[in-house]
Parts: sequence; C-alpha cells; structure tokens
Amino acid sequence: MSSSKADEDIEILKSTVSMTLDLITKLEASAKPGTDSNDSSVNALDLAHDTASLVRAHTTKLSLLIINKPFTPSAITKILRELVAGPLPGLASAVELCTSGKYTRAMSFDLEYWAGGLFSNLGILVKAIPLDGKVLSDDAKNGTGTVEGNGSLAITGTIWEACDRVVELKKLGVAGLVIKRAEEYRDLLKDALQELQEWGEEEGDDNEEQDASGDEDPDEAQAAVDNMFSERHIPKDDPDKIRPKLESSLKRLRLLILMYQAVVKRRFKALPPLPHLEPETRGKGKADEDPGPIVSCVDEVLNVMKRLLDITDDLASAFYELDGPEIDQKMDDCFLTSFGGVELLMENWKGQEDEFTTWARKFQVAMKKGW
Repeated sequence: MSSSKADEDIEILKSTVSMTLDLITKLEASAKPGTDSNDSSVNALDLAHDTASLVRAHTTKLSLLIINKPFTPSAITKILRELVAGPLPGLASAVELCTSGKYTRAMSFDLEYWAGGLFSNLGILVKAIPLDGKVLSDDAKNGTGTVEGNGSLAITGTIWEACDRVVELKKLGVAGLVIKRAEEYRDLLKDALQELQEWGEEEGDDNEEQDASGDEDPDEAQAAVDNMFSERHIPKDDPDKIRPKLESSLKRLRLLILMYQAVVKRRFKALPPLPHLEPETRGKGKADEDPGPIVSCVDEVLNVMKRLLDITDDLASAFYELDGPEIDQKMDDCFLTSFGGVELLMENWKGQEDEFTTWARKFQVAMKKGW
C-alpha cells in the first residue's frame, strides 16, 4: 500500500471513529424506554436480540483487527460504519420500544441497563482504536501498562457479556424474567431464614453485660469489653421474650418462602403471552381484553416480594439488637405486606378463582395467626 493511500485510510478512520463516538454518546444518553402510547407492532425483545447479536459479532472482529498485524484501517472503518448504520440505532430503538406498560418494569429496566452498559463499553473500545497506523501494544491489549483502565481484551469481554445478557432477555421472555427474579428473591429469603435460625441457636450468657470497671482481673475486663462489641444473642433468662418472637417469625418466613414458590408455579408460569402487541379476539378473559392490568399486577407483586426482603433484613437487625418493640413492628409489616401481595393474585389471569385462590386464603390465615 502506498504511503499516500495509507495516510488517506488513517484520516478516514479518524473521521469514522469520531463519528462513531458521537453517535454512541447520543444513543447512550437517549436510549430510554418510551411511552406506552406507542402502538408499534415491533417486538422490542426480537429487535434487541438481533441487534445485540450483530454488535457482538462486529465487536469480535474489531477487537481482533486492532491487535493483529497487519493493521488495516479500511477494514476497521468498514466495521464501524456497519455498526453505525444498523445495530447501534436498532438497539436504542429496542430500548425505547420496551415500555414498562407492555413488557413489565422488570424487563424494561433490564434491557435499558444492559444496553446502556453495551454502549458505554463499546465507546471505550472505539476510543482504544489506534490511529497511528500500528496495532495495540501488548500492554494496551492486556491492560498491563501504566495507563489506568482495562485492556482491549477485557473491554471486549465486558461488551460480550452485555450483548449476551440482552440476547438472554429474548430467550427468557417476560414470563421467564419474572420467574427468574422471583426465584432470586426467594433464594435470598431462604438465606435470611437460615442466618436468623443459626443466630437463634446461639444462646447468650446472662452476665454478658457485666461492668468492666472496678477491681476485675484485666483479662476479665477485656472479655467484658469484647462482649459489648460482639454479636448479641438471646439471654438464657430471656426477660424480653425474644425467643417466642423468633419462633413465630421463623414460621412466617417459611410461609413466605412457600408463597414465593406458589406464586411462581400457579401465576407466573401461567402468564399469557407478553408483550401483547396486536389486539386479538380470544374470549372475554382479562388477558385477552387488556393485558395492561396483568403487566402492572406482575410488577406490583415483584415489588411486594422485594419489599418483603427489605422488611426481613430489618427484622433480622431488630433481633440482633434484641429490640422487642421493633421486632413486633417488623413482624406486623411483614404480615400486612404479604397479605396484600397474595390479595393481588386471588384471581387467575382470566379473572377466575382457582386452586391458588383457596391456598392463598389459607396462607393469609396462617400468617395472621399469632399476631
């Protein structure tokens, strides 16, 4: 290649890099879910899947071109132009189309989050493209130089992860993502139950809070100080009746775990196809007439599940502090929140009562018992 041609290709590459970075910056700032009034029949998850797959493939080629000789600016320019022409704007459009009213807040949030990470890290990779006619050094490739930041290979891996997460959202679908989120919350609740149960099995010493002053032996005085800063446990004489509260709370936490499992099995796994983009005539059920209330109901139930985790954390803290009144308050919050959560799901997605309805009423009675 002649010197003049090589210089020309470098200048074109510089211009293309600048244009690409400008677009990525704009897309990163503007790729937000739009309004639910958008009546597009385009499936946002399909579009996101296809565009993210293309971005991943182009990123792989770009990553190889900037680290392997010979350095070919024209080939890099071609890849950047292809990204700008289709996949990047297409992914931003998918984020805009993925509204919470059609796809749930959970799906809308996840797509925006991972697409945002994709744009951000792709911008970093594009900035790393060498404009001096030479491939990246080993330090720049591996992130072993003095310049702060990851090397191009690590950045490429981060982009791949974001692309894979976007692609996975299509494979999961709305119901799959909702089930995944609910099961994650359930597992965290199981962890909290186990920790609280193990804490309750440790019995405190009635003399834990002895006075460390006076003529005590220095070792005993230090032990008393250590006790003041160590994890507290229920004293043997249990003057504040913490242990009965703990036993009651553990029973209700086990009930909550059952509730999460029942909701997944009887409601989330039975969700009608979402998103519901085109009107259909399939009877008079709620799912066929207007999926909007179903979507909002799913989001609210997920919010309840997450809120119950937060309450459980506060409840555990109250136990660790042996704070009787706060324990009572959090137990009450737990009951009221779970009661309201199952109330949202008393009817199935067709507006009918079923086996879950019967179970949910029994669950409410069991949760209430003992308050």
